[in-house]
Amino acid sequence: MGQVAQRGFAVAAFRDGGVWRIEPLPPAVLDDLGVLLQALRSQSPEGGAFVVASVDDEFFLIARQDGPRIALLLSDITAAVAYPLAEQVLVRLGEEPLEDDELDEVWPIGDLDLFADLDLGEDEMEQILDDIDAYPDEMLEEILDRLGLADEYARAIESARAVR
Repeated sequence: MGQVAQRGFAVAAFRDGGVWRIEPLPPAVLDDLGVLLQALRSQSPEGGAFVVASVDDEFFLIARQDGPRIALLLSDITAAVAYPLAEQVLVRLGEEPLEDDELDEVWPIGDLDLFADLDLGEDEMEQILDDIDAYPDEMLEEILDRLGLADEYARAIESARAVR
């Protein structure tokens, strides 16, 4: 048996005939950025498909197709110390590993404006991510709610959690 997957869930959001759909992804995407990005690339490129992964109530990752480019947003840079998925994001973004004295501060890295075309700009995203009392899953719910996808997201998470 291989390593036990991280606890959490992942979903893919894509447009199907102009309508957003969100579907659960297999837990394997929580362990490997390459597998997660492959799941993203397999979605229809129409309208900026994206993948959301939430791991151990510690952090989340959003990856979004932007033409040939993939935009990444990691909710907490300190997660890279304990979680391979977060560490792989750090490497892909060209960020240096954190020094020990930096580990007490939580801050996001990546593209805070990855949903600007859906009327969720960098400033609003920063406000959501700066709420130190919010858990990562609460931040995600807020983000998906602002995108107008709260109901689809809630259904997909239920399905994703049932799969584990």
